[in-house]
Amino acid sequence: MRLLIVAAAAVLLLLQVLAAGAARSEPLVGGWEPIKNLNDPYVQEIAKFAIKTHNDQAKTGLVLEKVVKGETQVVAGTNYKLVVAAKDGASTKNFEAVVWDKPWEHSRSLTSFKPV
Repeated sequence: MRLLIVAAAAVLLLLQVLAAGAARSEPLVGGWEPIKNLNDPYVQEIAKFAIKTHNDQAKTGLVLEKVVKGETQVVAGTNYKLVVAAKDGASTKNFEAVVWDKPWEHSRSLTSFKPV
């Protein structure tokens, strides 16, 4: 009988924990969340930074056309994972750029840039 009561209490506790997690409205630290407004000026600034930094490093001349898709990840700062359409001469190609942003330190770095 005592084992049954302990098991029932454990199940109730588990259900409360699961319900609390499902009701969470803020982003989960470490998880990727979609960016709702790709035209937000700050998102556009991040995209321009990614293109400029890549151009400086790779000696290319990509020109940002638009942000196609984006996600953010809260870490010790914010990671922005953006799919950007960029013009390379006459053709437009998509690239995935990851930018780590720490605005309170005025710090931003391009951690990844690759074609998709």
